[in-house]
Amino acid sequence: MSPPPSAFPAQLELPAKLAELIFMAALEMAKHSRRAFQTGRPLKRGDTLRPGKQTPLWNELRTQLRSHVVKHGDQANLGRLLGLPRQRVNAFLTEGSQMPDAERTLQLLAWLVAAKRNRPPA
Repeated sequence: MSPPPSAFPAQLELPAKLAELIFMAALEMAKHSRRAFQTGRPLKRGDTLRPGKQTPLWNELRTQLRSHVVKHGDQANLGRLLGLPRQRVNAFLTEGSQMPDAERTLQLLAWLVAAKRNRPPA
C-alpha cells in the first residue's frame, strides 16, 4: 500500500514539516501547563535569552532531540553535520546550558524531521 500523496509540492514539504513540528510542540506545551509561556522576570530590550524557563520551545525541541541521540557517537555525528564539536552538542542537548544560533536551530529541526522519518542525514 503506497503512502497518500503529499498536499505540498516537493520543495515545500520540508518547510511544511518544520512548521508542523513547531506547531505540535507548542500545542503539547500548552496542554501540559497554562503557564508554559509565562517566564520569570520580563526581559529588558536587548537581553540575551538563556536556556531555561524563558525558552519553552527550545526546551521541547531539546527533549525531542535527546530521544533521537541515544547511541554512542550520535552526538559526534550530529556535531559534524552542524560543524560543531561534540562537546557543544552535548551542552545543547544534555546539559541544557547553551542554545544554538538560529541557523543551527533550523538545522536541528530539519535533522529531527528526517530522524522521525528514519532517514537522518549523515
